[in-house]
Amino acid sequence: MGSFVLLRFLTPVLLLAHVALRIVNPNTNLFVDLFLYNAVAIAALSIIYCSLQKEDRIARFALPLAILLWSVGSILTSAGEFYVLPRSGPIVANILYVLFYPCIFIAIPRLFLQKIIFGLVEILDSAILCLGLSSVGAAFVLEPVLPHFGGDVSKTFFAIFFAIADVILLSVSMSLFVSRISLKSGLFALGIGVFTISDFLFLWLDANNHYSLGLVSDDGWLLGIALITLAASMRTRNARTIETINPLYIALSVMMSATLLAINSLRPGYFPDFILFPTIATLLLAFLRMTIALRQARSIGDERALARTDDLTGLPNRRRFIAELQLISKTSGIESALLLLDLDGFKPINDKFGHEVGDELLKQVSQRFSRALPATSLLARLGGDEFGAIIRGDRQFTIEVAQALRATLSYPFLIGNEEIRVGVSVGHVSNDGAPDLMRRADNAMYQAKNESLGVWSEQALQ
Repeated sequence: MGSFVLLRFLTPVLLLAHVALRIVNPNTNLFVDLFLYNAVAIAALSIIYCSLQKEDRIARFALPLAILLWSVGSILTSAGEFYVLPRSGPIVANILYVLFYPCIFIAIPRLFLQKIIFGLVEILDSAILCLGLSSVGAAFVLEPVLPHFGGDVSKTFFAIFFAIADVILLSVSMSLFVSRISLKSGLFALGIGVFTISDFLFLWLDANNHYSLGLVSDDGWLLGIALITLAASMRTRNARTIETINPLYIALSVMMSATLLAINSLRPGYFPDFILFPTIATLLLAFLRMTIALRQARSIGDERALARTDDLTGLPNRRRFIAELQLISKTSGIESALLLLDLDGFKPINDKFGHEVGDELLKQVSQRFSRALPATSLLARLGGDEFGAIIRGDRQFTIEVAQALRATLSYPFLIGNEEIRVGVSVGHVSNDGAPDLMRRADNAMYQAKNESLGVWSEQALQ
């Protein structure tokens, strides 16, 4: 544990020492530019390897391998300034730099995403936002910085690759950060940002023949790697659902990408061709995001409908019925009535023939009730063998509907080979806007049941 803490302090100490010595003596120096410079990267590599001992096996090797490949490439590049190396040395170094990117891309999801609950929508939102920003960056930043090495195919290839890979890597790290803002993701994104800026600065200096080994700007790569190392060595907290991105940012990202694509179509060559990838990718992901959002909206609607529907009969349940009753009781100028219906003799039938017959009886009862009600009415199963109905109309009309509902049970039900008879007691109360309609209707229903009246209207008590 003590040695690991020492390693964590060793990297910034070596980096500060290198910067200080470089400022004191700006001339190229074997110790400073070969040994001390690359010692910083090796120290960062040691921290990564030690901190990931108990983490995911892929993450444990992918990120250290990325730092190792970059470090070896840096050693070859630095050594080429002081020793005579084979002519293939610069190409080998560039290949090692290239291999740095796939390794770090493999490491990122294993290090950061496995302990964070990411939904598909949140990932798409992050990708749309960052690809949109990449489009703008590629259009207005990458083009003037991107070098043109007249005729040198390998240099041109590597320059373009590093530029595009840096933009994509920066997009991924920013996606991680905006999806769940934390110190770990922030340090990682900052490290990638510093690394990317150093790459672009090197490309610009090299393209204009201003670069030489040993510039203070070279320490930007080491600072970026040190920040990445620090972020990766931090423990991830328990899984939490990420915060959603403001839809305004998503809309702006899509709008900017669409604008860039339209300008490029109207004026071919106005922007470099390589911005087509992030702009088209942004729009495709936005289309996919919209499709998922529509499906989610439909799914939410279905879930809400199911939450307010009785599983057995398919009628609205008590929750939906109470909500509608509260709504209609607040509506002035519309006459209506509340009916509560309780089946007579259902329990003995259920006990004698079993629950399957009882359930089938409830289904057939609900069908008869539904056919007898006016189209504007609401029928619900409130639980057990109790039903409720909200009927629009004056008192006389709604009492006639109550009588019609009772009459639907005057002839038997045929279930299997059994003829089953059941009755119903109906409590009727006119809607007067009072908050106790359910209680009053319930009292009227029990009055009808206790006195075997079939239908009892509260007004009959007056």
